[in-house]
Amino acid sequence: MGVKVFRSPARHGYAVEGSPFIPTRLACAASQYYGIAGSGTLLVLEETESGIALVKSCEWSDGLFDVAWSETNENVLAAGGGDGSLQLWDSSSNHSAPLRVAREHTQEVYSVHWSQTRGENLLVSGSWDQTAKVWDPTLSKSLTTLKGHEGVIYSTVWSPHIPGCFASASGDGTLRVWDIKSAACRLAIPAHKSEILSCDWCKYDEHMVVTGAVDCSVCVWDLRNPRQPVCQPLVGHSYAIRRVKFSPFSRTVLASCSYDFSVRFWDYSSSQPLLETVEHHSEFVCGIDFSLHTPNQVLDCSWDETVKIYTPACLTAGTHTAGP
Repeated sequence: MGVKVFRSPARHGYAVEGSPFIPTRLACAASQYYGIAGSGTLLVLEETESGIALVKSCEWSDGLFDVAWSETNENVLAAGGGDGSLQLWDSSSNHSAPLRVAREHTQEVYSVHWSQTRGENLLVSGSWDQTAKVWDPTLSKSLTTLKGHEGVIYSTVWSPHIPGCFASASGDGTLRVWDIKSAACRLAIPAHKSEILSCDWCKYDEHMVVTGAVDCSVCVWDLRNPRQPVCQPLVGHSYAIRRVKFSPFSRTVLASCSYDFSVRFWDYSSSQPLLETVEHHSEFVCGIDFSLHTPNQVLDCSWDETVKIYTPACLTAGTHTAGP
């Protein structure tokens, strides 16, 4: 497993995301002093033959906790800040300031995500103020504010299938599904008995959502039958799971990264679901993403001041590359 590494001294990675447009482009939201104090940096990076190069570095006055690429403009990104702000950045401009800043949330914005269904161009943000907000790309004023969680919102993810629908994961232990047209919660699943730090939607099945929690387990849910997970909880991590992601190339393959310094790959349809454990970080692994362009390529970032690009052995065997 060849690994390419980008080092970001004194910047601790919280989120990494590959560009939907440019196969070699990725972005990382990072913070000084582990995000507890200090400023934040948005790193726009380029994979090269020999490693990972810096394209642009954008500084923000508070820690940055999440990043999302626009689905309509290859140069635009959104980031969520510890000061409750949502910023829009242009990776192609020479200006160091963001294009726009929205300041409606009253606490940390821990999640930002760009809608992926055709005909929509919306952002959703999730905050420690227990609300999720939906925005159009001008960020002038939120279109709607969704309330219902009784704890911090850590994760907000649009459905890749259903317009106007997103899922959220919270410190209150619930996974919720929201409809923005009615501004209502359609479904609340008591998914874990601990804080849920991440959720993601299956790219191939509109009913499947995965959650990762402080109880060290990953659970896959069929929204049509929310009383119990689809399979036994996926266990193996020894500390809280920080982020979960479904593969864009395989219906039942997903990845989880954890405060136990590891990344794990799973096939939840298998009798032996754990495919591989990758231990190449020396601190919390907070961000993970699959490349949309290169099958089996994975990006991750850690508090150990590195961003890494690699291909796990389990995904190169040829058995987990098929679509639906």
